[in-house]
Amino acid sequence: MAYSTAQKYLAEFVGTFGLLLAVGGAAVFTVIWSASGLTSLTRVVLVSVSVGVGLIGLIYAFGDISGGHFNPAVTIGAWVAGKFPARDVVPYILSQVAGGVTGMGVIAAIAYGNPVSFPAVQSSGLASQCYAAGSTTCGGFNWEAVFLIEVAFTMFLVMVILFSTRASGSAKNLAPVGIGLTLLMANLVAIPVDGASINPARSFAPAVLSSLWSSGNWAIGQDWIFWVAPIVGGVLAAVLDRSLRPSGPT
Repeated sequence: MAYSTAQKYLAEFVGTFGLLLAVGGAAVFTVIWSASGLTSLTRVVLVSVSVGVGLIGLIYAFGDISGGHFNPAVTIGAWVAGKFPARDVVPYILSQVAGGVTGMGVIAAIAYGNPVSFPAVQSSGLASQCYAAGSTTCGGFNWEAVFLIEVAFTMFLVMVILFSTRASGSAKNLAPVGIGLTLLMANLVAIPVDGASINPARSFAPAVLSSLWSSGNWAIGQDWIFWVAPIVGGVLAAVLDRSLRPSGPT
């Protein structure tokens, strides 16, 4: 079954929209619960499980249409690995960014319905990725440490995606499960450091929303690192994929 390019771009838009509903909703609404005694550890687990399990469902839903990228670093990594056409790279990324901003817009609109907790959402919950110079919600790590963790875990995620979806892979039908669990693991480790991006669209969307309020302007200023580092990680994963391909016929 062949899908049109428009259908692929729409699938990336809707999939990234759903991904930001999952991770953005968990990040924002657990900020509200924190005022009622929700611990930081519980919040990390809830956000990680939400985004990991959400991604599994979204890849099963849209993977056959668009490949289920929902992440500019995945798209660029797949292109560098020679598994994705160059002509679709920019449209995919634009679709992902638009879907992410739309998803966070819905989350912000829901959060606005609680005027008591909305100031906390404005200042921290809408833009949870950061390094030491910004929001106090992060662990105080400098930008070099944040850059390194984003490169390392995005490389790990994109590597799992590229390897598990190989045409000859014996467990290809279970690839979405492995990918989702890898993202869950990455969030468990990285959220205490920088809020865990691992996806430029994931960070850009809340940063755009946060820039509407002065208390959240720091997020858009720091967003560069959550574009550059994940893309570097995706490219490294693509290089590794090329290096570990079988040399003979499969």
